[in-house]
Amino acid sequence: MRAKTVLPAVAMTAVSMVLTLAVVMMWLGAAVPWPVALVVGLGIDGGWLATLAYERRLAAQGDHNRAVTAVGWSFGLLATGVLVAHALTAEDSRGAWLAVAWLPVAAKALWLVHGMWERTALTPAALDAIAGIQQEARDEAAVARARLRAEAVTEETRLTAVTAAGARVARVQARTAQTLAGAWSTLESARRGEETGRALTSVTARVTPGVTPRWELPVWGPTEPVPVLESGPALTDEALEALVEEIRDSRTPPLSYREMATRFRAGGHSASEVRLRAAWKRVAAS
Repeated sequence: MRAKTVLPAVAMTAVSMVLTLAVVMMWLGAAVPWPVALVVGLGIDGGWLATLAYERRLAAQGDHNRAVTAVGWSFGLLATGVLVAHALTAEDSRGAWLAVAWLPVAAKALWLVHGMWERTALTPAALDAIAGIQQEARDEAAVARARLRAEAVTEETRLTAVTAAGARVARVQARTAQTLAGAWSTLESARRGEETGRALTSVTARVTPGVTPRWELPVWGPTEPVPVLESGPALTDEALEALVEEIRDSRTPPLSYREMATRFRAGGHSASEVRLRAAWKRVAAS
């Protein structure tokens, strides 16, 4: 990984040094002897290379010196200035020389990038640890998203089922209420009808001869609670018939069985429904 940043910087630095030396030799060779021009070119390149080596040594030690950095950039700018001046004074190929005049500054920028890479580089073990942490975080996030989606789907299914069940219950209740309303309407019409009593009496005339019972159909409405009876000694058939007759004949016309039973139990008397109804039938028949 280190070669990806250092090799381009080395290559561009070498090209810049060769171009700088060549330009100095061509530019100053006509005015001064060529050894002098060679010394000037090597001086620029040597100063640049020396400051670069010193910068790299400080960077390897984890140190930094602004003065050395400033000298290095000065040599880079000087080499760039030499190339630009040569391109501006050249009679031919001016565009080509201007195209390569930026190479010294680009080489310094590449060394800057390489230094930043070195300061932020991590070991393979640290990179593996970071990758593992990131992968674990992604796994946990994916599991959490899957759990939330599953919970959302489950809640949606539950709400749909509850809503459907509630709708079915409401429909059943509506149909039941409609059926009950019709039944109670029929019972009410029968209860208020003029021929109801005679029709019911004709049906039961053979069961209770000589008795005209008072027929009352159930009424839809509140009911009166019957008080709780305290247990006491069981009544004999004679005593039970006497009480039933007394209660039944306490009002004219005689009370119906339901009214008699209500008053019988309200008076604190106790008897089973079978015995009480049998006593009422015997009294009514007599």
